[in-house]
Amino acid sequence: MGNEDHRRRKTPCGFCMAVFKWIPVLFITAVIAWSYYAYVVELCIRNSQNRIGMIFMLLFYHLFLTLFMWSYWRTIMTSVGRIPDQWRIPDEEVSRLFRADSPDTQKRILNNFARDLPVTNRTMNGSVRFCEKCKIIKPDRAHHCSVCSCCVLKMDHHCPWVNNCVNFYNYKYFVLFLGYALVYCLYVAFTSLHDFVEFWKVGAGQLNASGMGRFHILFLFFIAIMFAISLVSLFGYHIYLVLVNRTTLESFRAPIFRVGGPDKNGYNLGRYANFCEVFGDDWQYWFLPVFSSFGDGKTFPIRHMEEDTESLLGYHSDTRIELEEDYLPEPRFQDSIP
Repeated sequence: MGNEDHRRRKTPCGFCMAVFKWIPVLFITAVIAWSYYAYVVELCIRNSQNRIGMIFMLLFYHLFLTLFMWSYWRTIMTSVGRIPDQWRIPDEEVSRLFRADSPDTQKRILNNFARDLPVTNRTMNGSVRFCEKCKIIKPDRAHHCSVCSCCVLKMDHHCPWVNNCVNFYNYKYFVLFLGYALVYCLYVAFTSLHDFVEFWKVGAGQLNASGMGRFHILFLFFIAIMFAISLVSLFGYHIYLVLVNRTTLESFRAPIFRVGGPDKNGYNLGRYANFCEVFGDDWQYWFLPVFSSFGDGKTFPIRHMEEDTESLLGYHSDTRIELEEDYLPEPRFQDSIP
């Protein structure tokens, strides 16, 4: 988190906002806890007559639940990462930048500072991308998140359901979380389908479950189906983004390269290479929420790398939460700097 975020948390209002942002996570956790009770206790233990079948149902249920929750909490708890100090512009250079009398002068200052940095992304006017809030040169594909109050490496989007930015370090976990959440919902829906049908065929009074247990099973099926419908499109979309090596932000606004200009496919190296860049090249780790992505989050291979003799590895994302941040600071700020 940035210094601005720490200052916000010191105030009562900032503390309340920090707590408020955890409400979606608590909601998801509560739904999972209820589904555990409904499935394990009401559907399996109290309602199942086939003990061997119940054991297998519970075995696979706990396997999917473990992978689902493991991926979910890795997505939540993984830090957005820290951009090294060499990307930070010294205060005196920042003062010169804001006092510059023209955009061309600002462009020269930024380009001169970034001449030894591996950046290939540019703003619309051809300048190196600069974050006014963090006072840094943005690495390729990095953007400033107004919720996290810092620049995030290869930012995909800020997700309130995990209270975190989906970024270079947790994107694999996020995709696995979506995949295992979908598998979990489909498994619960499929194994509770028989009891759901029996509820409407023979009537609630003839099921083995009693009292509210019957309605727990009924709503368990409904909720599993509803979540599965929403997850299948989201998971499919992110699988597509992985295969074309594109972030959500880049799918809406193409990154601008020093060589070639705007290009949504600038990082597309082929489907298998794109997949390995996120999941790694060791298949043993593909389906586990352990870090196996390639790179350091600050530089990435690009399609036209051989054309860009000034960068050795270029690839990052600009988290476009505030679009104006990709533009140069205007001279109007010079009066606020002593």
